[in-house]
Amino acid sequence: MSSIGEGPLRVFGVPPELLREQLAALSGAGYRLVGLSEALDLLDGGCTDPLVALTFDDGYVDFLDHAVGVLAEAGAGATLYMSVGHMGEPAGWLGAQAGTLGPIMDWAQLAEVAGAGIEIGNHSLIHHPLDVLPTAQLDQEIRDSHVRLADAMARPIRSFAYPHGYNSAAVRATVARYGYTNACEVGRRLYRDGTDRFAVSRLQPTPDHSGEDLLELVRGGGSRLVPGLKRAAQPGWRVARRVALRVFHAKLT
Repeated sequence: MSSIGEGPLRVFGVPPELLREQLAALSGAGYRLVGLSEALDLLDGGCTDPLVALTFDDGYVDFLDHAVGVLAEAGAGATLYMSVGHMGEPAGWLGAQAGTLGPIMDWAQLAEVAGAGIEIGNHSLIHHPLDVLPTAQLDQEIRDSHVRLADAMARPIRSFAYPHGYNSAAVRATVARYGYTNACEVGRRLYRDGTDRFAVSRLQPTPDHSGEDLLELVRGGGSRLVPGLKRAAQPGWRVARRVALRVFHAKLT
């Protein structure tokens, strides 16, 4: 959800005016708009208000330039997941497409976002799937990114988002070992309280969702069929990606 224009990556961003419309529709329907850790804390405290946790991935500069102000106008909290190893640079995992999105924020810009009350979460060190990495590399990337964020922000980092949404039991256990209290995947369905807090599912708004469209998506919970099919296909797809990484040195996302 950021101010990305037209092109093949437009589905991953929401322009500022549309974001403003979407937030107004949600808050007008009575939803409290908060970050992910705050939402889970409220549930633990017995909150019965309808909640929507707003999450943003990667940490492009346009989040600071546009989304922070829109969130403040709406009185909304949010969680921003930073791709720590790419800070101050273009989004290297996108190759030639990276230049269309602008750079990832640097540390000073991230501090400004945190100062605006946005929760800072971890999106790993290098933006590639974690579930196919060797054990030692997986541990190092989660540890190093966690240490950098926690030291720079001078506060606990509680929330993690898996790059591309891919995770496994080993990935979730490693994230938990470094003190996180929650982590999210893609999922494309509502999170239900009481399910795994290290596999929090998310809905994905796009530039094709008006405010009313997004409200209906939240109320309806998204497709029931597609998430199930994706979960069923994950073990085989993980094997294919692991082979590609180790044999052909390719990264399939």
